[in-house]
Amino acid sequence: MKLGIIGGGAWGTALAQVASASSQDALLWAIEPEVVTAINERQENTVFLPGIPLNESVRATGDIAELLHCDAWLAVTPAQHLRSVLECAPQCDKPLILCSKGIEERSGQLLHKVAKQVCPRAPIAVLSGPTFAHEVAKGLPTAVTLAAEDLALAERLRERIAVPAFRIYVSDDVAGAEIGGAVKNVLAVACGVVEGKGLGQNARAALIARGFAEMRRFGLAFGAQRETLSGLSGLGDLVLTCSSTSSRNYSLGLGIGEGRSAAELLSNRKTVAEGAFTAPVLARLAREKGVDMPIVDAVDALVAGRANVDQVLDALLTRPPRAEGA
Repeated sequence: MKLGIIGGGAWGTALAQVASASSQDALLWAIEPEVVTAINERQENTVFLPGIPLNESVRATGDIAELLHCDAWLAVTPAQHLRSVLECAPQCDKPLILCSKGIEERSGQLLHKVAKQVCPRAPIAVLSGPTFAHEVAKGLPTAVTLAAEDLALAERLRERIAVPAFRIYVSDDVAGAEIGGAVKNVLAVACGVVEGKGLGQNARAALIARGFAEMRRFGLAFGAQRETLSGLSGLGDLVLTCSSTSSRNYSLGLGIGEGRSAAELLSNRKTVAEGAFTAPVLARLAREKGVDMPIVDAVDALVAGRANVDQVLDALLTRPPRAEGA
């Protein structure tokens, strides 16, 4: 099975490295000509994943039509561009593994629903979990969730992708795998704010725990399974991205906590912090469903510039007390 990777950022490149293990071919499509040139001539993504040599069986292309010759695709574009990229893809009827984390801002839809609208004949799966691209590309031990409504499809894809250092657990909870990845991005921004503001490790631990409660409430309201939210694509990913500056969302929050505006930080970024785009749609969906998500609301207000850190902190700390399980 030849795999095509749609998206030449750090995560797409790391997945191409995994997919090309044991000299199996992997074709990576990138919109940036310099990425294509660097991979094909130097076996390195010097733009988004510098310093990590890629397997010889990784090849790059700037022509998305070449993906027609692949047997399955891994879509690793920013969440807000998934629809437009898939609309340009040729004969979009192959197994499609969604590897981005977010919710489409304009429609409020999870990405598997976006993909199904654009590619109605394509079998859909979701790959999610605690994954920093540079560690995966280096072959460091990683475990992820691969979710598909058709478990037989998930098993087939696992057999093709998994290597000993990239361990895959299958699930039939597509919504749960997606929700965990989307919500944790927003919570990681909040944890970065805690660090940037110097609020301490106690505060960060409390935020992770209460943030997980928000993730669980939202996920259950939208049909996710409790076990998925407590697993790799939920709690596992949350812990990773809420504790390291390697997380783009955490580093965005860090800058906000240090006193810089979200608008300034976002304008200077080469890579995408999905939490900034997910926060407003997540907050809106939660309100519509009657799900209480005060941390998400706080991040939404910070990113939109409606409040500063001191204001949202005061609002969170003065909330009425409640039972922990409520």
